[in-house]
Amino acid sequence: MANTTVRGAQAIHSQNPQFLVETVIRNRIYESSFWKEHCFALTAESLIDFAIKIRAVGGVYGNQKPTEFLCLLLKLLQIQPEKEILIEYLQADEFKYLRALAALYIRMTFRAVEVYEILEPLLKDYRKLRYREQTGYSLTYIDEFVDRLLNEDRVCDIILPRISKRAVLEENGELTPRQSRLLNAIEGKDEEDTRPSHSRGSSRSSRSAKASMSDRSNDRSRSARAASTDGKDDSRYVSQSPVASRSASPMGSEGRFRSRSRSISPDRV
Repeated sequence: MANTTVRGAQAIHSQNPQFLVETVIRNRIYESSFWKEHCFALTAESLIDFAIKIRAVGGVYGNQKPTEFLCLLLKLLQIQPEKEILIEYLQADEFKYLRALAALYIRMTFRAVEVYEILEPLLKDYRKLRYREQTGYSLTYIDEFVDRLLNEDRVCDIILPRISKRAVLEENGELTPRQSRLLNAIEGKDEEDTRPSHSRGSSRSSRSAKASMSDRSNDRSRSARAASTDGKDDSRYVSQSPVASRSASPMGSEGRFRSRSRSISPDRV
């Protein structure tokens, strides 16, 4: 009973949702310890507690052992949560592995138009993801993972259902042409290249104005220094000794040569 699809589940691509995973991999998941210990009686709410603890995305590794990411994916296919719940999974920005899990489930179960409309906004997410392979771990990003979901036929060792190409859906009028962020960035760069032609000229003129102002200030400082040096040259020859002050004393010019020491006249000896 633990491996059966929930009662009332709708067929996806005209088959049981669990059959979207290959039989060999599905049996490996049923036999794994993680499936037997933690995936029993999981619901769409309790599954979040395990999804936020995932540390890597991937399919099988080592001796064909399934990853926890793959086990939770099969559990989602088994319980078939509602679309609103899956959208809430995608909007949980803080849990990137939960977002990757929901993106893979949407790619496998939704219609082509909904897949492009829901997953293409995730191409703006550049956070890192650990990808577990047969030989070990590698580094990828959420936008690269989503791009693989939209363009490749096999992701995480699972053969994805075929969907119509985006160009075909655009020709049929089911999708609007995609707005490329790279093209917008290039166009914005071209606009910036045309704008700086004026700004660079203004910056150059401002630089020349600043240079002329600095030259003028230097000239003024030089002239001020020259004037100060001239004043110093005139005052350099003025005696700083207290002779001038002594000459202005009330004793007159004769008192300047009078001895102030006590002397004894020769007639008193």
